Amino acid sequence: MLKKFRGQLAVWFLAIMLMAGSTALHSKAHTQEPQYAADQAVQIDPNVTEQVQYINLDADQPSRAIDGFESYEKVSPINEGFETGSKGSYASASVTLTSGSWTMDDALIGNLTGDRKNGTKSARMVNSGKITMNFDRVSAGTVTIQHAVYGSDGPSTWELWYSFDSGLGWKRAGMPVTTTSTTLQAATFVINTGRNIRFSINKASGAGSRINIDDIQISNYVTEPGPNPNPNPNPNPNPNAALHYALGNPSGATMDTANFTNYLMEKPQYVLSYHRDRRTPNWVSWHLDTSDIGSAPRQDDFRADTTLPAGWYQVGGTAFGTGYDRGHQCPSADRTSTIPNNSATFLMTNMIPQASDNNQGPWEKLESYTRTQVQAGNEVYIICGVYGANGTIAVNGMTIPTNTWKVVVVLPNGTDDLNRINTSTRVIAVDMPNVAGIRNNTWQQYRVSVDSIEAMTGYDLLSNVPPAIQAVLEAQVDNQ
Repeated sequence: MLKKFRGQLAVWFLAIMLMAGSTALHSKAHTQEPQYAADQAVQIDPNVTEQVQYINLDADQPSRAIDGFESYEKVSPINEGFETGSKGSYASASVTLTSGSWTMDDALIGNLTGDRKNGTKSARMVNSGKITMNFDRVSAGTVTIQHAVYGSDGPSTWELWYSFDSGLGWKRAGMPVTTTSTTLQAATFVINTGRNIRFSINKASGAGSRINIDDIQISNYVTEPGPNPNPNPNPNPNPNAALHYALGNPSGATMDTANFTNYLMEKPQYVLSYHRDRRTPNWVSWHLDTSDIGSAPRQDDFRADTTLPAGWYQVGGTAFGTGYDRGHQCPSADRTSTIPNNSATFLMTNMIPQASDNNQGPWEKLESYTRTQVQAGNEVYIICGVYGANGTIAVNGMTIPTNTWKVVVVLPNGTDDLNRINTSTRVIAVDMPNVAGIRNNTWQQYRVSVDSIEAMTGYDLLSNVPPAIQAVLEAQVDNQ
């Protein structure tokens, strides 16, 4: 079973690579912990020289022999500073640089006073600018990009995208980065892949505002770096999305866009099945332990989820104004370890139209009770969702469910969780009407069996639990 802190990073080796790659990268001391991927733009503090996102594309790949180790070492790392190229127009064209051929669209190579640069030149992007490799690397350890606003322009957001098939298909690496500084700052993405890969830097917002990109560094991926001086280099409490549904994928959700009523979305903080036409999640699943609970404040940054497939309606963060709350599935208070983790819970793909008396009444009481179980020395697996339809929200067309349900599996802290579940494991299941008038009710009065929820939804809950144990647990109604 996937567990916390898989895919430990080769920090010792990567630190040497970064120090050798650019003295400018470390011209100031780091004043902030690395920022990890979360569903918000990574804000760049002008006083911080480097921000880091840990992606680790091979973290869930099976272990393999390292017969490619020697070839990785023989490939020179990329350090592209745009000094040898010339492109004075924003029109799309390919340009040959020291590292190879790049296509620059809505982008040029600038050398004006307003261009932020190390040396005499840097790339400048505007509108929906893209700077794309026309060649593959045999591996990638880290990608570090220096960036700043051009002249006195306003902030812009950009993203790093990657392709494993020579540019035929592309995926975003990590989260968007928002550029606000007038001096070059470093954004580092820890990619860690031994597969052929190429990258594209895509401007995502800021329309007429221009940004400079300089000193693109791509290090080799080394799978055997030697002793790791830091046994816990990645403090992200949820590096593996698969942990959040280790007990099963109850609806068989997939990442196939044709499966638009049951579309799987994996996030560092939780996973979910999304229904394009209902515009709500079918279910959301997550793991919770003490590492998820900290002092990060509630962000209240309700917003659309821009990672939905192209062409799908993105529900905005506007308040419903109809007696229904924007009801979290994975609660804000379950993700207070960092600000990015808390912010991720405010994506609208994690929300349902929830009657205020349900959301602020027995539903919230069960959320709070669950956290007390964690503080008492347990870890929990939680899955919740909706069924039924009672009209739609006027401002965005979200389907209002008739019922909200939740299943909580409570385990003492430990490892090898799936194999520790037995017929004595505590399982809490509730099914609550999504209506007014229940604010003062207890959560206990809505307890049901898991079998009952399966009958109403058609899902196969706890499907990774051995069938004999599953049958016992799902038939019971919690009474503790």
